[in-house]
Amino acid sequence: MKTQTYNLTNKDVTLTTYILDTSFDHKKDYKRPAVLVLPGGGYAFCSNREAEPIAMHFLAMGYNAFILRYSLNESSMFPQPLQDAEEAMKMIIDNSDAWLVDADRIAVCGFSAGGHLAAALGTMGKIRPAAMILGYPCITKDICNDVDVLKNYKNVPVLDDKVDEDTPPAFIFASSDDGLVPVRSSIKFAEALSEKGIPHQMHIFSDGGHGFSTADYVTCEGLYEFSSSQWIALCREWLYNLFIKPID
Repeated sequence: MKTQTYNLTNKDVTLTTYILDTSFDHKKDYKRPAVLVLPGGGYAFCSNREAEPIAMHFLAMGYNAFILRYSLNESSMFPQPLQDAEEAMKMIIDNSDAWLVDADRIAVCGFSAGGHLAAALGTMGKIRPAAMILGYPCITKDICNDVDVLKNYKNVPVLDDKVDEDTPPAFIFASSDDGLVPVRSSIKFAEALSEKGIPHQMHIFSDGGHGFSTADYVTCEGLYEFSSSQWIALCREWLYNLFIKPID
């Protein structure tokens, strides 16, 4: 595996690459689908629990992975974080030959505020991903304006009303016991996708709270595994049907 961190245009914004080695039984120019990971953290920090552990799961599925640490705090005024995500997408596409990435099969995976940014990229981005994976995202008007996770960032765009015909398919997951970002944020966004006829799959788990990441002992501080950890296997199947499964 080849990994390297690149500085992007805005201050303290980086893109870390995780490029899988080509197996001996693959063609020399074999291109893999990829996942761009956007950690959560309320636009105040980027959670390490929602960064490399997530990338490792997608790498194990055979995807190349990328982690974007985007603009935060006083630098998080929109559209700056969205510009970071667009720049990351462009960099991946521009280097798709060298990094052996299939530029038509790039998904974005975001959590909480990173889920907001992922949905912004999918609904507002100049360069949009082929799929969105949204973990307990903070998206809708009442959530973005009221809950503590984004209380210092009133400028963030509401996204359920930004869904259009060009919005990519979405995989959404959350837990019903989330005490920070109410699950209705995910439900309302799914409703907006339905209204525009955008394919999507949604899973609401009974436990996990907010910020459960992989929902296992690796990212949940030694706690027992939550049922919400099933999102990874479910997402793998969803992505397989979207990106990998041959069409008859």
